[in-house]
Amino acid sequence: MTTTSSLLAWHRRSAAVIALFALSHIVNHLVSLAGVAAHLRWMDGARLLYRQPLVESVLLACVALQTASGLWFVVRGWKRRLGLVPRLQAVSGAYLALFLLAHVGAVLYGRAILHLDTNFYYAAAGFHVQPWGLLFGPYYFLGVLALFTHLGCAAYRYGRHQTARVRKLLLGLPILLGGVAALLIVLSLDGRIEPVDMPAEYKATFQDKPS
Repeated sequence: MTTTSSLLAWHRRSAAVIALFALSHIVNHLVSLAGVAAHLRWMDGARLLYRQPLVESVLLACVALQTASGLWFVVRGWKRRLGLVPRLQAVSGAYLALFLLAHVGAVLYGRAILHLDTNFYYAAAGFHVQPWGLLFGPYYFLGVLALFTHLGCAAYRYGRHQTARVRKLLLGLPILLGGVAALLIVLSLDGRIEPVDMPAEYKATFQDKPS
Protein backbone atom coordinates (compact mmCIF):
# COMPACT_ATOMS: atom_id res chain seq x y z
CA MET A 1 0.00 0.00 0.00
CA THR A 2 1.40 3.41 -0.98
CA THR A 3 1.70 6.32 1.43
CA THR A 4 -1.17 8.13 -0.30
CA SER A 5 -3.54 5.16 -0.19
CA SER A 6 -2.63 4.50 3.45
CA LEU A 7 -3.32 8.12 4.35
CA LEU A 8 -6.62 7.95 2.47
CA ALA A 9 -7.61 4.86 4.45
CA TRP A 10 -6.91 6.65 7.74
CA HIS A 11 -8.71 9.75 6.44
CA ARG A 12 -11.82 7.64 5.85
CA ARG A 13 -11.58 5.99 9.26
CA SER A 14 -11.29 9.31 11.04
CA ALA A 15 -14.13 10.66 8.89
CA ALA A 16 -16.43 7.89 10.14
CA VAL A 17 -15.65 8.74 13.78
CA ILE A 18 -16.11 12.48 13.25
CA ALA A 19 -19.30 12.02 11.23
CA LEU A 20 -20.83 9.92 14.00
CA PHE A 21 -19.98 12.54 16.62
CA ALA A 22 -20.96 15.48 14.40
CA LEU A 23 -24.36 14.01 13.55
CA SER A 24 -25.09 13.38 17.24
CA HIS A 25 -23.97 16.96 17.94
CA ILE A 26 -26.35 18.26 15.27
CA VAL A 27 -29.19 16.26 16.83
CA ASN A 28 -28.26 17.90 20.14
CA HIS A 29 -28.62 21.33 18.53
CA LEU A 30 -31.93 20.38 16.92
CA VAL A 31 -33.21 19.38 20.36
CA SER A 32 -32.85 23.08 21.24
CA LEU A 33 -35.93 23.67 19.08
CA ALA A 34 -37.79 22.48 22.20
CA GLY A 35 -35.88 24.99 24.31
CA VAL A 36 -32.42 25.56 25.75
CA ALA A 37 -33.21 23.41 28.81
CA ALA A 38 -33.91 20.40 26.57
CA HIS A 39 -30.65 21.00 24.72
CA LEU A 40 -28.66 21.16 27.98
CA ARG A 41 -30.23 17.96 29.31
CA TRP A 42 -29.33 16.12 26.10
CA MET A 43 -25.79 17.50 26.21
CA ASP A 44 -25.30 16.49 29.84
CA GLY A 45 -26.18 12.91 28.91
CA ALA A 46 -23.97 12.86 25.81
CA ARG A 47 -21.02 14.31 27.72
CA LEU A 48 -20.97 11.27 29.97
CA LEU A 49 -19.52 9.49 26.92
CA TYR A 50 -17.61 11.99 24.80
CA ARG A 51 -16.03 13.87 27.72
CA GLN A 52 -14.35 10.67 28.88
CA PRO A 53 -10.58 11.34 28.54
CA LEU A 54 -9.95 8.40 26.20
CA VAL A 55 -12.94 9.16 23.96
CA GLU A 56 -12.13 12.86 23.84
CA SER A 57 -8.49 12.13 22.99
CA VAL A 58 -9.56 9.89 20.10
CA LEU A 59 -11.95 12.57 18.82
CA LEU A 60 -9.28 15.28 18.94
CA ALA A 61 -6.78 13.00 17.19
CA CYS A 62 -9.35 12.28 14.48
CA VAL A 63 -10.00 16.01 14.00
CA ALA A 64 -6.27 16.69 13.64
CA LEU A 65 -5.83 13.83 11.15
CA GLN A 66 -8.98 14.69 9.23
CA THR A 67 -8.20 18.38 8.77
CA ALA A 68 -4.55 17.89 7.86
CA SER A 69 -5.13 15.03 5.44
CA GLY A 70 -8.28 16.58 3.97
CA LEU A 71 -6.60 19.88 3.14
CA TRP A 72 -3.59 18.00 1.74
CA PHE A 73 -5.84 15.95 -0.57
CA VAL A 74 -7.67 19.10 -1.74
CA VAL A 75 -4.47 21.00 -2.59
CA ARG A 76 -2.68 18.01 -4.09
CA GLY A 77 -5.53 16.73 -6.22
CA TRP A 78 -7.51 19.85 -7.19
CA LYS A 79 -6.39 19.87 -10.84
CA ARG A 80 -7.46 16.24 -11.24
CA ARG A 81 -10.95 16.89 -9.92
CA LEU A 82 -13.08 17.18 -13.02
CA GLY A 83 -16.83 17.73 -12.85
CA LEU A 84 -19.23 19.24 -10.34
CA VAL A 85 -19.36 16.47 -7.72
CA PRO A 86 -15.59 15.97 -7.27
CA ARG A 87 -15.08 19.70 -6.88
CA LEU A 88 -18.10 20.03 -4.61
CA GLN A 89 -16.60 17.29 -2.45
CA ALA A 90 -13.28 19.14 -2.30
CA VAL A 91 -14.78 22.54 -1.50
CA SER A 92 -17.12 21.17 1.17
CA GLY A 93 -14.26 19.15 2.66
CA ALA A 94 -11.96 22.17 2.77
CA TYR A 95 -14.57 24.33 4.49
CA LEU A 96 -15.38 21.53 6.91
CA ALA A 97 -11.69 21.15 7.80
CA LEU A 98 -11.35 24.87 8.52
CA PHE A 99 -14.63 24.87 10.44
CA LEU A 100 -13.46 21.97 12.61
CA LEU A 101 -10.19 23.75 13.37
CA ALA A 102 -11.98 26.96 14.35
CA HIS A 103 -14.80 25.27 16.24
CA VAL A 104 -12.70 22.81 18.23
CA GLY A 105 -10.11 25.51 18.90
CA ALA A 106 -12.83 27.83 20.23
CA VAL A 107 -14.22 25.10 22.50
CA LEU A 108 -10.79 24.30 23.94
CA TYR A 109 -10.10 28.02 24.42
CA GLY A 110 -13.43 28.53 26.18
CA ARG A 111 -12.80 25.65 28.55
CA ALA A 112 -9.10 26.21 29.30
CA ILE A 113 -8.76 30.01 29.14
CA LEU A 114 -12.21 31.52 29.69
CA HIS A 115 -13.28 28.78 32.16
CA LEU A 116 -16.77 28.68 30.67
CA ASP A 117 -19.09 25.76 30.14
CA THR A 118 -18.98 25.45 26.34
CA ASN A 119 -22.67 24.69 26.05
CA PHE A 120 -25.52 26.17 24.01
CA TYR A 121 -24.90 29.65 25.41
CA TYR A 122 -21.25 29.56 24.37
CA ALA A 123 -22.20 28.64 20.80
CA ALA A 124 -25.03 31.19 20.66
CA ALA A 125 -23.35 34.16 22.35
CA GLY A 126 -22.04 35.70 19.13
CA PHE A 127 -25.57 35.86 17.72
CA HIS A 128 -26.65 38.12 20.58
CA VAL A 129 -23.88 40.71 20.36
CA GLN A 130 -23.98 42.62 17.10
CA PRO A 131 -22.40 42.80 14.59
CA TRP A 132 -21.03 39.32 15.40
CA GLY A 133 -24.29 37.68 14.35
CA LEU A 134 -23.55 38.66 10.75
CA LEU A 135 -20.48 36.42 10.94
CA PHE A 136 -21.76 33.52 13.01
CA GLY A 137 -24.95 32.98 11.00
CA PRO A 138 -23.13 32.05 7.76
CA TYR A 139 -20.32 30.35 9.72
CA TYR A 140 -22.62 27.82 11.39
CA PHE A 141 -24.95 27.46 8.42
CA LEU A 142 -22.13 26.63 6.02
CA GLY A 143 -20.45 24.35 8.57
CA VAL A 144 -23.52 22.13 8.88
CA LEU A 145 -24.24 22.30 5.15
CA ALA A 146 -20.63 21.38 4.33
CA LEU A 147 -20.86 18.25 6.49
CA PHE A 148 -24.00 16.97 4.76
CA THR A 149 -22.70 17.97 1.32
CA HIS A 150 -19.45 16.07 1.93
CA LEU A 151 -21.41 13.02 3.06
CA GLY A 152 -23.67 13.30 0.02
CA CYS A 153 -20.67 13.45 -2.32
CA ALA A 154 -19.20 10.36 -0.65
CA ALA A 155 -22.52 8.53 -1.02
CA TYR A 156 -22.65 9.56 -4.69
CA ARG A 157 -19.16 8.16 -5.24
CA TYR A 158 -19.83 4.87 -3.45
CA GLY A 159 -23.10 4.50 -5.35
CA ARG A 160 -21.40 4.55 -8.74
CA HIS A 161 -22.98 1.21 -9.67
CA GLN A 162 -26.49 2.57 -9.05
CA THR A 163 -28.74 4.24 -11.60
CA ALA A 164 -28.32 7.94 -12.33
CA ARG A 165 -31.57 8.71 -10.47
CA VAL A 166 -30.45 6.86 -7.34
CA ARG A 167 -27.06 8.61 -7.41
CA LYS A 168 -28.74 11.99 -7.67
CA LEU A 169 -30.84 11.14 -4.62
CA LEU A 170 -27.74 9.97 -2.74
CA LEU A 171 -26.20 13.37 -3.42
CA GLY A 172 -29.20 15.68 -3.27
CA LEU A 173 -31.08 14.31 -0.27
CA PRO A 174 -28.24 14.83 2.26
CA ILE A 175 -27.66 18.36 0.91
CA LEU A 176 -31.36 19.17 1.28
CA LEU A 177 -31.49 17.74 4.81
CA GLY A 178 -28.29 19.59 5.67
CA GLY A 179 -29.72 22.89 4.46
CA VAL A 180 -32.88 22.44 6.55
CA ALA A 181 -30.91 21.38 9.64
CA ALA A 182 -28.46 24.26 9.21
CA LEU A 183 -31.27 26.82 8.95
CA LEU A 184 -33.07 25.46 12.02
CA ILE A 185 -29.86 25.47 14.07
CA VAL A 186 -29.01 29.03 13.12
CA LEU A 187 -32.54 30.21 13.92
CA SER A 188 -32.38 28.41 17.27
CA LEU A 189 -29.01 29.90 18.21
CA ASP A 190 -30.30 33.32 17.22
CA GLY A 191 -33.33 32.95 19.48
CA ARG A 192 -35.80 33.10 16.59
CA ILE A 193 -37.58 29.88 17.55
CA GLU A 194 -37.39 29.94 21.34
CA PRO A 195 -36.28 33.12 23.18
CA VAL A 196 -32.74 32.87 24.58
CA ASP A 197 -31.91 34.61 27.85
CA MET A 198 -28.16 34.97 27.31
CA PRO A 199 -26.10 35.01 30.54
CA ALA A 200 -23.86 38.08 30.89
CA GLU A 201 -20.63 36.08 31.16
CA TYR A 202 -21.17 34.63 27.68
CA LYS A 203 -22.08 37.95 26.06
CA ALA A 204 -18.98 39.47 27.66
CA THR A 205 -16.75 37.29 25.48
CA PHE A 206 -17.81 39.40 22.47
CA GLN A 207 -18.00 42.80 24.13
CA ASP A 208 -15.23 45.35 24.58
CA LYS A 209 -13.65 45.24 28.00
CA PRO A 210 -13.45 48.56 29.87
CA SER A 211 -9.95 50.04 29.88
